[in-house]
Formats: sequence, structure tokens, C-alpha cells
Amino acid sequence: MAEKDIIERSDKVYTQGILRDEFKKIGIEKGMNIIVHSSLSKIGWITGGPVTVIKALQDVIAKEGTIIMPAHSGDYSNPEHWSNPPVPEEWIEDIKDNMPAFRPEITPTRGVGVIPEMFRKFPDVLRSYHPCFSFSAWGKQAEYITKEHSLDYGLGINSPLGKLYKLKGYVLLIGVNYDRNTSFHLSEILSEKRKEFKNEGPVLIDGKRVWKKFDDIEFKDELFNQIGKAMEKEITVVKDTVGMADIKLFNQVKAVDYAQKWIMENE
Repeated sequence: MAEKDIIERSDKVYTQGILRDEFKKIGIEKGMNIIVHSSLSKIGWITGGPVTVIKALQDVIAKEGTIIMPAHSGDYSNPEHWSNPPVPEEWIEDIKDNMPAFRPEITPTRGVGVIPEMFRKFPDVLRSYHPCFSFSAWGKQAEYITKEHSLDYGLGINSPLGKLYKLKGYVLLIGVNYDRNTSFHLSEILSEKRKEFKNEGPVLIDGKRVWKKFDDIEFKDELFNQIGKAMEKEITVVKDTVGMADIKLFNQVKAVDYAQKWIMENE
């Protein structure tokens, strides 16, 4: 959304103090372990942009809790599987031979929004090691969340999503719907209902770039909004606003368990 359009639809300037109060209002508390998916433009005109949103979240959750955000880089993968957009077949070998290795400190995010891209660069933020499905984390459990991220099934139980599940954490959707809720991918893997395939990506092993194959599944995130709507009838989902953005806040364990059951019963 163009900045002019954001200004025109905003009812006021949103500051760090205002957003801090808004996060408290919806039930965010000090010490929470929470994964955040977001759309900056939906919140309204924010002085300081994504930096202000991140600092407001940190103010509320504090070092006693943990903030997690996706830091995915889906373009660091096998170009044969790319569809948005696809590339000419004759380019594929050149891409694979010359794509740089994933490096947490410099590899940009793709498709997750400006807030997570800014978050990964913040002081004391750690990033997990996965060429496609890395996550960034800040706070008490950041090291636990990001260490030993399995290449195989990169959104499975041995991923940051699985670590958050073990911590009995929460999910916050700001201005986005359930189709952005990566925790449902954990449900897909746990259901064992999805077709498996070999993914690939460039990684560093002993300091050398290696084109590595790893196991994964074919996701169906086009079902996530349907699953989320059904889930709202079974578990508590806080619906409110932060700024001008609609939000959803819910328990990750209950959401993952519900979605796993839904997939197993409906597919």
C-alpha cells in the first residue's frame, strides 16, 4: 500500500507509546513467548515505521519473554519448484551453481513483510539456520528457539515452531489472516497426511558452500483460513485491533493440535 493511501486511511499518528498500550489492551503480557505475523500498512501511519512496532512489542514482552518472527527466504531453494514467478528451464543450472549460501547475518527475508525484515537486524536478535524457513527471535528463549534448526522438515517439531510449541507459546496475527499462520505448517507435518518431496538449498558446511538436499512436505496453506475459521468455534481467539489493523491472538499449542486433528479428519 502506498504511503499516501496509508496517511489517508489513518485516523491519527501511531507512536511507540500508543502501540505499547494497544498491545497491552489485547492481552500481550510481560514474559510471553509469542510468534508474530504482521502487515505494517494495515496498522496505520506509524512514526518510525517497523522500528516503532518492534520496540513497542519489546516494551511489553520485555527480556523475560521472547518475540519470534519468520525470517523465511524461500528463494534460497530449488528453482525447479518456483512458481511465483517461475524461471526459464535453461536458467535452472546457472541459478543452482551460483546462488550464494544462506547466511543468517546477510540473507534477506522474502515474502514475510517489512517488520520481520527489520526485526532480524535488531540488536540481540538471533536467527536460526535454514536456507528456506529460518526464524528470528529476541528475548529469554531466543537461543533455545533458534539453535539446532533441522534442515529436514524445516517447519516441523525440530524447528523454532516446534520449540515454541514445547514452550506453550502464543500466536499474534496483526493485519493478516490465518493463511500467514506458519504454526499450521507444524500441524501439517505432525498429521503425516502430506506428500513428501526432496527440497534443496545452498548452505555452509565447514565454511564451504554446499547444495544440500533435505526432506520436506508439500504444504496446503490455501486451507488455513478455512481451518482457522473452524478453529474459532473450538478454542479462544482474541479478536481486537492494534492501530487500525485487525488482530488475532491465540494459544499456539491449542491451534496446532486443533489443525492437526482437522487435517486428519477432513483430508
